[in-house]
Amino acid sequence: MNSFGNIFRLTDFGESHGTAIGGVIDGMPAGVEVDLDFIQQQLDRRRPGQSDIVTPRKESDKVKILSGVFEGKTTGTPIGFMIENENHHSADYSEIAKAYRPSHADYTYDCKYGFRDYRGGGRSSARETAVRVVGGAFAQLALKKLGIDIYAYTSKIGTIGIENDKLNYSTDEIESNAVRCPNTEKAEQMYRLVKDLKAEGDSVGGVVTCVIKGVPAGLGEPVFDKYNARLAYAMMGINAAKGFEIGMGFEGAEKRGTETIDNFYNYNGEVATRTNNSGGIQGGISNGMDIYFRVAFKPVATLLKDVETIDQSHNDIVLKARGRHDPCVAPRAVPVVEAMAAMVTFDLLLQNRCSKL
Repeated sequence: MNSFGNIFRLTDFGESHGTAIGGVIDGMPAGVEVDLDFIQQQLDRRRPGQSDIVTPRKESDKVKILSGVFEGKTTGTPIGFMIENENHHSADYSEIAKAYRPSHADYTYDCKYGFRDYRGGGRSSARETAVRVVGGAFAQLALKKLGIDIYAYTSKIGTIGIENDKLNYSTDEIESNAVRCPNTEKAEQMYRLVKDLKAEGDSVGGVVTCVIKGVPAGLGEPVFDKYNARLAYAMMGINAAKGFEIGMGFEGAEKRGTETIDNFYNYNGEVATRTNNSGGIQGGISNGMDIYFRVAFKPVATLLKDVETIDQSHNDIVLKARGRHDPCVAPRAVPVVEAMAAMVTFDLLLQNRCSKL
């Protein structure tokens, strides 16, 4: 399953330490202006080496468009693209050629395929998410023309989180610091925590919140392709994602119906809700309000400490981690979450048009 989407469809390829990663986008309508600077900017937000609290792997992540774009616009044909891998240190992983790193995909890939690329995790590496960012950037270009805006940010790292989150921030606020938290005070606390844990060779989890604005009512394909179900599927396919909640999420399980129903009212001739506990989706279909959800990411499993594990012969061993890793994935996951949300939204929009022909 290396393809994602129905009408707007991304197929990606490549491994962490291969020659390149890349993809093919099908279903992109013709005539959409392609802002290469915007696409590259999205990649730059995800790329390694961008601050002192992420992996120091140096990759320029320059995307090369191979097809589907002519004179600055999409042609309606498949868009092929690639990103070269420039700074892979495969020797860092020679020690794990026959060992299973705890909480990584080494063992499960071996069980499934009977063979694995141990260099940086191969296909299971988060390096692959750069391809998703490109696919999402093309979807965002189309959505912007329709007045739909998507942004995400780090709302929690460890136990440090934004209280009474207002869900309404500017890109400048989000991008003003290394952890991509729009709350200045919390951002500084998060940064210090991640930096301290990095120095200790440890890691920490985090939460990314995403907001989708401008989605019209009526988007979603019940019963199995509900908008919220598609978002959950997309987010849980991101490396290190361990939890998803939309609207009030798990908090709603502790409340009463009288506290959580979203009453309708007439807002200047339009239907609106006085609250938005549903997160903009009811019955699996958008209701015209802002859509918001959260994705929880686990602590990175690679620790710069000695860890107990086993080798392929099931012998107990002690493994010393090598390589370059993020002490917290949340800040770099922000553009990946945006990209996946954009592809889901644009794909459903195209499906919605087809259902009304």
